[in-house]
Amino acid sequence: MIQAVIAFILGNLPEILFVSAFLAAALTKSPAYYPARLLGWLLLSAGIAYVWAGFFHIVFPHMAAASIGWEVSPFQFEIGVADAAIGIVAILSFWRPLDFKAPVVGYYSLFSFGVAYGHFREAFEAGDTSKNNFGLLLVITLIYAVLLPVLYVLARRKNA
Repeated sequence: MIQAVIAFILGNLPEILFVSAFLAAALTKSPAYYPARLLGWLLLSAGIAYVWAGFFHIVFPHMAAASIGWEVSPFQFEIGVADAAIGIVAILSFWRPLDFKAPVVGYYSLFSFGVAYGHFREAFEAGDTSKNNFGLLLVITLIYAVLLPVLYVLARRKNA
């Protein structure tokens, strides 16, 4: 029973963190404007998810590749480092002001659109409908790519 719960949490960590960010933003008692609060929590949750993904691409490339429906590639180390780097910066941005978050949001959004494009291409050209290639994780990636800049603009307008 405990093993099944742990496996579920570890196998669905990005999705759990995504939902948790909305709950944390809603439940946090803070005078901060809600879009700014949600932006912070989403960056924290996305950062943790990307560090997690980076860790798997670097340390367990066979497991990471299999979950996406891909073959192991030398580029996995590079994407793992990129994932970990943006994840760490996104985590740090949680405690930083809005000006610090701007380039994090920009990079994260552009990177997420690129990742989504690659996963769509794999799904349609190679028929790869693996859970971590063409599933809920892809939907969440696209939501982050669109929602983070929108929240940043709303927060910026409130602070202007």
